[in-house]
Amino acid sequence: MLIIGICGASGSGKSTMAKALCERLNRPCIYIKQDSYYKDHPDMTFEERARINYDEPDAFEHDALREDLLALRRGESITEKEYDYTQHRRCDPGYTIEPTDVVLIEGIHVFYDPGVRELLDFKIYIQVDPDVCLLRRVKRDIRDRGRSIESVYRQYLDTVKPMYEKHIRNYVEYADLIVARGGKNAKIVDILAHYINSGMIEDK
Repeated sequence: MLIIGICGASGSGKSTMAKALCERLNRPCIYIKQDSYYKDHPDMTFEERARINYDEPDAFEHDALREDLLALRRGESITEKEYDYTQHRRCDPGYTIEPTDVVLIEGIHVFYDPGVRELLDFKIYIQVDPDVCLLRRVKRDIRDRGRSIESVYRQYLDTVKPMYEKHIRNYVEYADLIVARGGKNAKIVDILAHYINSGMIEDK
């Protein structure tokens, strides 16, 4: 099994690259979002959940992600996780995910936890200008997550930018490959797909 991690700032194109790469592989592939491993807070009100810093590493269940990746590597199935951005709640569907040849895992803090990082056979960091990331985030959060322009702007200033400066931009040092122009860089996706399909990128 080959496990590939894709990391980068919010709005850098991580999910776009993961989906494009999956489509170009001729090997069975599954795509996992780190966002699905956000901690759940059922006892909080919606207003309290909205004030949580979702851009800091502690917002995620790194241990659960690590255990799921280990299970897949052992050839065991896992239970699918999911997150509802409109309600700031976990909404796990409970479906079964079976082990497969290639696992793509993407998220802003995929390279944060040493245990998760150790399981990644190949690490990709997407490097995009922060202003471009902000514009993409505004469009996505209003269109897909029911946010207002004011809430996106406030969250960006209060948590997204500070956490990028403190953590996310430094993950580049762990990368095996740094990708410019985000997930829509078709040339690099084609090259990666060729390397993966041909077995030139191997698991540990």
